[in-house]
Amino acid sequence: MHQYHVAIAGATGAVGTEFMRLLEERDFPLASLRLLASARSAGKRLRFRGEELPVEELTPRSFEGIDIAFFSAGGGRSKEFAPAATEAGAVVIDNSSAFRMDPNVPLVVPEVNPEDALAHRGIIANPNCSTIILLMALAPLHRLSPVRRVVVSTYQAASGAGASAMRELEEQSRAFLAGEKVTAEVFPHQIAFNLFSHNTVIDETGYNEEERKMVKETRKILHEPDLAVTATCIRVPVLRAHSESINIEFAGERRPSLDAVREALAAFPGVRIVDDRAGNVFPMPLDASGEDDVLVGRIREDNSHPNAIDLFVSGDQILKGAALNGFQIAELLIERNAVRWTRA
Repeated sequence: MHQYHVAIAGATGAVGTEFMRLLEERDFPLASLRLLASARSAGKRLRFRGEELPVEELTPRSFEGIDIAFFSAGGGRSKEFAPAATEAGAVVIDNSSAFRMDPNVPLVVPEVNPEDALAHRGIIANPNCSTIILLMALAPLHRLSPVRRVVVSTYQAASGAGASAMRELEEQSRAFLAGEKVTAEVFPHQIAFNLFSHNTVIDETGYNEEERKMVKETRKILHEPDLAVTATCIRVPVLRAHSESINIEFAGERRPSLDAVREALAAFPGVRIVDDRAGNVFPMPLDASGEDDVLVGRIREDNSHPNAIDLFVSGDQILKGAALNGFQIAELLIERNAVRWTRA
């Protein structure tokens, strides 16, 4: 089997660390690994497969000889360095928002729209974490019966804002319980024992950036530009794994039966149904943390609408919401022999 030279841009962050773990633990045909980060982190050494690998400064010259470059260093870094990576011949799998809505860049969840990835021209965008978790539940039901409208409310963990935000939640929790002053640096508000509207810019419509991402990305991935989607995104004091309450309205004359809904979800790769009504056990971020699957439960008919159902889901933001999805894109490219491409 052919082996591939891989680089991780943003190797010292929470998602970069998960990329390393996935490369180490999964059967990936890896020839070499190059770890890249800011000048501040250059010179550090990270353990990988029993060795200490150096962290190098991310520069335009970092990608010579690289086949696949995982980017998780922020949108600014992606815009600055992804063109250099593709010019060097690498395929960029980008975890930032830099290229997601570019019409020439595929936006991919491998279980949902794998064929889009095969048409890449050097860059493939990883969707927003909340969008991925939503689509893992929505896509199989859209295939079962076309969806007309989606209403989603998110309960987003600190992990969505990176390793420093996770540390802030831990530190604030300790300070609060000790009766000490709580300081907020990463988030605009106290996150411990609190929740607040997602900390992104609100536009003139009243929607914040995270909500707009979910709307636009869902439509692009499903190839449904007119799909009605509305979102409310909230930060909650959970360390890791996002949860979402989803209301789905179908377009047909009647909604699918709950048995058909459960069958479609159970058959979809990457979904695990957790729906024990008798035991009152449903998806929880604590159970989703560290898990590859998105947990789906609270499956029920919407008693306020004859054509709608309700779901509750939890998924690990760092795994399926970020690193795992990007890693699966790389696996898909290798499986379909689509790592290389012909430049226009």
